[in-house]
Amino acid sequence: MDSETTLKQEIAWASHLSLQACLLPTPKGTSCANYARCVNQILQGLNNMQLWLRIPLLKTDDDSTDLDSNNLVDSWELWNSFRMLCEHHSQLSIALDVLSSLPSANSLGRWFGESVRAAIINTDSFLTNARGYPCLSKRHQKLITGFFNHAIQIVISGKQVHSLPKGSTDLASNHNDSSSDGVQRHPLRPYLDYVGYLYQKMDPLPEQERFELGYRDFLQSPLQPLMDNLEAQTYETFEKDAVKYIQYQRAVCKALQDRVPDEKASMITTVLMVVGAGRGPLVRASLQAAEETGRKLKVFAVEKNPNAVVTLHSLVKLEGWESIVTIVSCDMRHWDAPEKADILVSELLGSFGDNELSPECLDGAQRFLKDDGISIPSSYTSFIQPVTASKLYNDVKLHKDVVHFETAYVVKLHNVARLAPTQPVFTFTHPNQPTMKSNQRYKKLQFEIPSDTGSAMVHGFAGYFDATLYKDVHLGIEPSTATPNMFSWFAIFFPLRTPVFVHAGSSLEVHFWRCCGPSKVWYEWGVTSPCPSPIHNSNGRSYWVGL
Repeated sequence: MDSETTLKQEIAWASHLSLQACLLPTPKGTSCANYARCVNQILQGLNNMQLWLRIPLLKTDDDSTDLDSNNLVDSWELWNSFRMLCEHHSQLSIALDVLSSLPSANSLGRWFGESVRAAIINTDSFLTNARGYPCLSKRHQKLITGFFNHAIQIVISGKQVHSLPKGSTDLASNHNDSSSDGVQRHPLRPYLDYVGYLYQKMDPLPEQERFELGYRDFLQSPLQPLMDNLEAQTYETFEKDAVKYIQYQRAVCKALQDRVPDEKASMITTVLMVVGAGRGPLVRASLQAAEETGRKLKVFAVEKNPNAVVTLHSLVKLEGWESIVTIVSCDMRHWDAPEKADILVSELLGSFGDNELSPECLDGAQRFLKDDGISIPSSYTSFIQPVTASKLYNDVKLHKDVVHFETAYVVKLHNVARLAPTQPVFTFTHPNQPTMKSNQRYKKLQFEIPSDTGSAMVHGFAGYFDATLYKDVHLGIEPSTATPNMFSWFAIFFPLRTPVFVHAGSSLEVHFWRCCGPSKVWYEWGVTSPCPSPIHNSNGRSYWVGL
């Protein structure tokens, strides 16, 4: 009781001083219920201060597991048990104690999906370089760079264990704070200088990453381009994505060359339809492809948003395309085309491939594609992988309702741990074979979490897509094959109402459904192993895409 009173008094004092955080001592062993209960009580009445729980970065290999239960094997388990007892409270974070030996890369990866705020590096963990100065091992350097990338503060702790070469103190401090002006240098300064040097040495963020900084881990509702008309601002952002349109242009070039042999280039006019033309970027890419290959084109630009059609008309006038481009202000699913197309071009893909209803739209447009016609894209596949994402989980939890846990979000994933390689979910091919008339889909997936990762918490699934535009021209955001420098799509995130704990080396089984009703399409998802979750978004009650 004395300890509880003392802890509460000290935290009240820290709060009185408006500190950003208070460091809590490491729990002793995983049965820390009394300590967690006391901290949980404090969290209930805490203002904006964070509590940082000190956790040693420790995980012994499985083969050396000690049967003595007091012997801590994986410190993540310690954190997890404490965090569960405190109900994933958003003001409870981690300060990692970095030791001289590090666990495996997979095991370290888990922490980047957790709320780590600081890393405390003891001077014992430093090595000595040839000149007698402190430095860190290659693996420690890589870890620290990871911490920098995730805005984790670095704290140096311990005694000065390096005796620096004589007369070198001035050198290390660039003369600006040496003892010559009577101010004593801090004994840990050389360690801090080294960490500063690691920070200076990092590659600068590429321009695109800098542009996306504000979107990191920010949940957005996916677009509903069928139900809603997009705003000019939205079109503008997507039109800036040069890489995407270069890929489309390459695909149209190849399709035109396959469709019309060189010797007939001046005689045959190819009918190309851009369905969902927006403000015209695909019309431009197609006409550039025709120019590049010396083929003749007749273009129909079909667009249902009357506001975008206004801009489309002025573009055609400005570029002098009136004789080649016919603008059709109509929903492609209801348009009665005057002739059939050789090539059908569309950009209706969402972050999960089919989540903006590309399959339904293209099925509707397929009526006016010749039997041997080409669709660009010709197919697309969605992919998912399990992730630890405590920040995203807490952001969804803030809403205190089921609806938000049953919604998929578009998000620039940053503070996440990807726990297993991606696996394909649904594939759609165009033109659609008559045998595959239904766009409903179901897939059961089994993910193996590598055994050296240790146990992990799954907060949900990250989703991506990869599309084949034509033959070997592809476009996508699936991490292992992603098109570089393309910003039109962030990943999609499917949350779990209750995070799923997966033991080291065990597997995770998840089921995904794509369901179609008369007026909407939606996804349902649920985990069946290691423990069953509810099936999320039954009947599309929380989240759907309107037809």
